[in-house]
Amino acid sequence: MIVFGAVCFLLLPLATPSFAQFAKLEPETTPAGYISSLLINESPFPGERGYVSEEDTKAAMLAILWVLHGRLCAVPAPYTQWQVAGIKTNRILDIITGDGDHRQCEGFFRNSSGIPVTTPRVQERLQYLSAIANKGTQPGRFARLLNFAQGLSTAYVESGITGADRFALLRKIGPVEVTGGAFSWMTDKDYYKPGGNFVRIPDADSGALGGNRFFTLRKSPK
Repeated sequence: MIVFGAVCFLLLPLATPSFAQFAKLEPETTPAGYISSLLINESPFPGERGYVSEEDTKAAMLAILWVLHGRLCAVPAPYTQWQVAGIKTNRILDIITGDGDHRQCEGFFRNSSGIPVTTPRVQERLQYLSAIANKGTQPGRFARLLNFAQGLSTAYVESGITGADRFALLRKIGPVEVTGGAFSWMTDKDYYKPGGNFVRIPDADSGALGGNRFFTLRKSPK
C-alpha cells in the first residue's frame, strides 16, 4: 500500500481478462479436424454468398460428408472408386486430398512430406469464423455452425456416417435413371459441371444446399 498524504492506494495485480470459447475446432493435423475444415470451407456462413439459414448450411455439411463417404466405401456398381473419386484408397483423407497429381478439393492437399494440409486462404477463413464465434457473452450462429461441423466430423471418425442421406432414394431425374446418393458437389452455378456420368440433382430434390449443387450418377454409364 502506498500513502500519499492522507490518501491510501491499494495496489492490486492486474486481472487477466478471460474469454469464453463457445466454439473450438480440432487442429487440422487430426483426421476429425481436417474433415471439419473441409465441411466449414465448403459451406456458407451468415453474410456470405449462398447463406440461407443455419439449417441449410448444416444440411450442406452433412450432404458433403455423405459424398466423401460414398466415394470412400459406397460407390455403386458398375462404377469403380477410381472412376468416381479419381483415386483408389480406404482412407477418407485421401478422398479429400487426392493423390498429389489429382487434387479433389480446392485448398486441400498433401505437402511434399505427404501430410494433409490446407492453403493459407482456408486457414485464414477458419480463424476469422472462429474469432466471430467466440465474441460476445453467449454462443450465436457462428459458434453453433462451427460446433456442428466439428461434432459431425468427430462422430464420423469415431463411429462412421451419421444422419440420413437425403439423396439415397433417388432413382430417376427426368428421363435419366440414377443410382441414388450424391457423389460430387460444386458451387451452384450452371457453368460448374463435373461431366461424365454425373447427373445434376435438381432443386425439386433438394439438390442445392448451402450454395452448392450436388450430383448423383447415371445408373447405366455412358
